[in-house]
Amino acid sequence: MHRQVALSRQSLFDQGLLDEQFLQLEELQDDANPNFVEEVVTLYYRDSARLILNIEQALERKPLDFNKLDSLMHQFKGSSSSIGAKKVKAECTLFREYCRAGNREGCFKTFQQLKREYAALKKKLEAYFQLARQVGPTVTACRPN
Repeated sequence: MHRQVALSRQSLFDQGLLDEQFLQLEELQDDANPNFVEEVVTLYYRDSARLILNIEQALERKPLDFNKLDSLMHQFKGSSSSIGAKKVKAECTLFREYCRAGNREGCFKTFQQLKREYAALKKKLEAYFQLARQVGPTVTACRPN
């Protein structure tokens, strides 16, 4: 079971879904707070759901306020960076570039891709945490291969 958790975790890195920041979060987890990473990720998803809704609403407005969209996406990128959501963060960066260029179509397409990456990461992290809970708090941070 421990091996299955380790392989599941490693696959998150191998697929480019997570980066070093996730490892740094894991290093903050200890016996006193064995669910620290899961709690941080849960807070991320709670906060980011609100940001996604705000971005969707801003994308419906005419004319588009690219400065407002850029500001919202800046917040979303910061949150995503804090948990190491590598692909989500990359889509945030691209979206912000389209905002700066005033590219409406680019913003819409990138936002759809961002939501796909976000949903895929959420699903995989939920499965990983579920598996990790079954094993218990003995899984500790280590650098991926």
